Amino acid sequence: MSAAMSNAGHSEPQPQPAGGSRDDDAPAAPGVDVTTGRTIPAVGDDLIGNQADLANRAGLPLVSRRGALRIFALGGAAAAAWSLGWWRRAGLPRATRAATLMGTSVHLTLVGDDPAACAAAADATLAHMRALESLLTRHRADSEVGRLNATGRITRPSAALRDCLTLAREISELGDGAFDITVQPVLDVYRAALRAHRQPDAGEIAAVLPLVDQRALRFDESAAWFTRPGMRITLDGIGKGYIIDRGVAALRARGFANVFVEAGGDLSAAGQREAGAPWRIGIRPPRAGGALQARFEARNQAVATSGDYMQPFTPDYRQHHIIDPRTGRSSPELASSTVVAPDAATADALATLTMVLGPARSRALLEQRPDCEGYFVSKRLGVIQTSRFGHVAAC
Repeated sequence: MSAAMSNAGHSEPQPQPAGGSRDDDAPAAPGVDVTTGRTIPAVGDDLIGNQADLANRAGLPLVSRRGALRIFALGGAAAAAWSLGWWRRAGLPRATRAATLMGTSVHLTLVGDDPAACAAAADATLAHMRALESLLTRHRADSEVGRLNATGRITRPSAALRDCLTLAREISELGDGAFDITVQPVLDVYRAALRAHRQPDAGEIAAVLPLVDQRALRFDESAAWFTRPGMRITLDGIGKGYIIDRGVAALRARGFANVFVEAGGDLSAAGQREAGAPWRIGIRPPRAGGALQARFEARNQAVATSGDYMQPFTPDYRQHHIIDPRTGRSSPELASSTVVAPDAATADALATLTMVLGPARSRALLEQRPDCEGYFVSKRLGVIQTSRFGHVAAC
């Protein structure tokens, strides 16, 4: 990756009307398809309750997670990637696919020598990703997560679920419990309150906090179970990244080295966008509008952004869907966190964790991981980044 910003550390830009990340020629406002000019509803992934109404009444745009990251090579819109890329100019066969998975839009692009092989690989990969979603989503009663939440125990959990639970445990331990997939009961309290057009009171949150403890979730090859009744999990902060990783792995197994898979702003960029050139990525500010805050290059890396604007619970973004599992409230420091990591599942989880930890501890944590970097934007729109952000080398 090449440097996105020349100075590592802290800066305090002037507050801007808020946004995500975009191509240089894309309009600043979120929710506009730069290939067609059509306005797209400005909604986040899996919107809950009345958050769109909250944002509208406060005069705040509701920015999608997808808006947080853009791939310059794609001209700001993944669906139009190959009409703008070098592959078309070179006359090389390519395939693009767009689908709705995991409650968001998924875009998959690849290039190869055989048009039929490209198309077959793209279709097979999306089918594989759908199969994984059917196991890991909490929105289906027949998924593994749905059955575990409903009954408290399942037998013979899939390798995919065990992979996610293993990584979730590692990230939870890394952050001293600031990342915890058993936070779902707290989120359910917020959702119920938002449907009633109010905020949950302290007593409602305190009543479910004893159900939040990842150490009370056990699993092995034979079973996964809770040791306390009433516990529930969500893989929203890790599952999407995992499914992206498996999609990239499936394409690489079929011989496609240059691929891009993006889902709701989490993305994995494998290989290069053209001969000798890595993928170029930009980060928008977490409040709508304004120029790109950072840009960098990636090859065989993943990027994920979490932010308070994605699913706000209050008009001022003080409370949102990223909850500190230890307190039941949102952390007050960061507006957004972008993490670069070797794989999308790790980037996804670390972006969520760092939103909870805040900038100082998050920067210190990532400085200890040579293969990860972070770019954090405070509520006051100040920027804090790790010392090598934009310089992480990938094989």
